[in-house]
Amino acid sequence: MAPYLRKFGKYTVPDFIGERYYSKIARFVAVLCLIFVSFTYIAGQMRGVGIVFSRFLEVDINTGVIVGMVIVFIYAVLGGMKGITYTQVAQYCVLIFAYMVPAIFISILITGNPVPQLGFGSKILNEDIYLLDKLNLVLNDLGFNDYTESIRSKIDVFCITAALMAGTAGLPHVIVRFFTVPRVKDARTSAGWALMFIAILYTTAPAVSSFSRLNFIDTIHNSEYQTTPQWFKNWENIGLISWSDKNNDGIIQYGPGKALENTKPIFSNQRGENGERVVLNKPSDNNNEIYIDRDIMVLANPEIAALPNWVIALVAAGALAAALSTAAGLLLVISSAISHDLMKKIFRPSINDKQELFYARLSAAIAIAIAGIFGIYPPAFVAQVVAFAFGLAASSIFPVLIMGIFSKRINSVGAISGMVSGLIFTLSYIVFFKFISPELNSPDHWILGISPEGIGVVGMLINFFFAIIISSITKPPPEEIRTLVNKIRQPS
Repeated sequence: MAPYLRKFGKYTVPDFIGERYYSKIARFVAVLCLIFVSFTYIAGQMRGVGIVFSRFLEVDINTGVIVGMVIVFIYAVLGGMKGITYTQVAQYCVLIFAYMVPAIFISILITGNPVPQLGFGSKILNEDIYLLDKLNLVLNDLGFNDYTESIRSKIDVFCITAALMAGTAGLPHVIVRFFTVPRVKDARTSAGWALMFIAILYTTAPAVSSFSRLNFIDTIHNSEYQTTPQWFKNWENIGLISWSDKNNDGIIQYGPGKALENTKPIFSNQRGENGERVVLNKPSDNNNEIYIDRDIMVLANPEIAALPNWVIALVAAGALAAALSTAAGLLLVISSAISHDLMKKIFRPSINDKQELFYARLSAAIAIAIAGIFGIYPPAFVAQVVAFAFGLAASSIFPVLIMGIFSKRINSVGAISGMVSGLIFTLSYIVFFKFISPELNSPDHWILGISPEGIGVVGMLINFFFAIIISSITKPPPEEIRTLVNKIRQPS
């Protein structure tokens, strides 16, 4: 897709859709799709920024999000498209080192293998047992299922993976990067490099997950609270870990199930007998005494493994770089879509460049405020929110881009119908199971056993179906559009 979009010569996704499908309505619908995708994605980024600032400024998560809002706003407003592109190159270098260095360290400490992807399947040092087998045994002893046992059906795993793949190709802040390269050839090259670095990061994630789970259990379970490492108390002080001594023995016990009746702890200003922060929530009826916010695990991982302070600082810098770069890119996409594609191209064509810039900055300010609210009151944990964004991108934007490049028969009516149907279906499914009836959010109630994280693939198929069927029974695109499609399919 990258070289064809660059060949087209437009600078935003709605610009491409509006011109290719020769319709202001198509452009407007594309902007709506882009806004839904971008706001969903940026909610996770603001939560991530807030967690980093709350941990290292030692403030509560809400204050951390607000600090992040201010920095992201300044960063996004002062940096233009090209400026943010160059800074994101530097930020990715920080990000990939910050992610890989602790993974390599921990892999060596646990398995002696410096390659995390291989250490993941290696034997533990000085023990005649493989890492995953050890993790299965430890979790079974605590009452969990095997770590290697999937809790999702094969069709659900397939759909989540496919949504991640198609969603990546439909993310507006990723696509817009290919518009900034000087030549069409460079778009293809940059896409290849991007996929390689994405693969490095994604293939490391399962190893990081298994390392952190094993280290967390070994460090915390059956240990006295008063002798727990400082990292545990640091995260507790900012409200992202809590401990409820259910049997009054001063020993931390970890197991399956929620530690508290409410999902998140509500802290009082008092301390317990062992010095722990007292929570007001009623303890749940199981043996688990620990609440841990899942969003902190990557950041806490080097602390749990007792890595050097410089590695911990590197991870914090990497997490901040990742969240800031993505949030800035998303804000840029939102502001340009509203100022250029809505105001300039649809509602107020007569505005000059200065007025367009004003609308861009105003929309960026409003967007960051809304994103901050989502960061303070997250709809789900970060990875899940990001999965929703990928699903929305796969179901709304990806199909019309593919069909716009490779099919001369898809017309404006078909494209609009596809975008609307795919977005409405996917968004409704997510909202129903996550917010309206969360008690029904289980495989027994999902369509074909597909979770909200993977439903974007079904939305994508619905998008393709309506676009193709409606285009086939309505008037074909004008001749100049078909000529244009032929032209962009021959990248120079």
